[in-house]
Amino acid sequence: MKNIFVGNLDFGATEASIRSLFEAYGAVERVSLVTDRETGRSRGFAFVEMTDAGEAERAIAALNGYQLDGRALNVNEARPKTDSWGRGSGGGRPQGGGRGPRQRREPRW
Repeated sequence: MKNIFVGNLDFGATEASIRSLFEAYGAVERVSLVTDRETGRSRGFAFVEMTDAGEAERAIAALNGYQLDGRALNVNEARPKTDSWGRGSGGGRPQGGGRGPRQRREPRW
């Protein structure tokens, strides 16, 4: 199983059109067209899972730079998502600092 990133898609591209493009090179397990959570509109990229690694490599070689709807596709092997700066560690705030718990302030009246 190989996961392929397909970028620079036209916003009108559909999962069916992407599937048919890749099926010319082998069996396609799944197509995931990434959409905006709020608007539901395509974000211009997708992921294609192909069952055979050799077929996936041929598809990547053939379709990278391929013109689809007037746009040159960016096709390569998908890489695992890495944590962005500040994520996973308390929102980017410094941890600790050796000061201990904060003391409550008395109101000024």
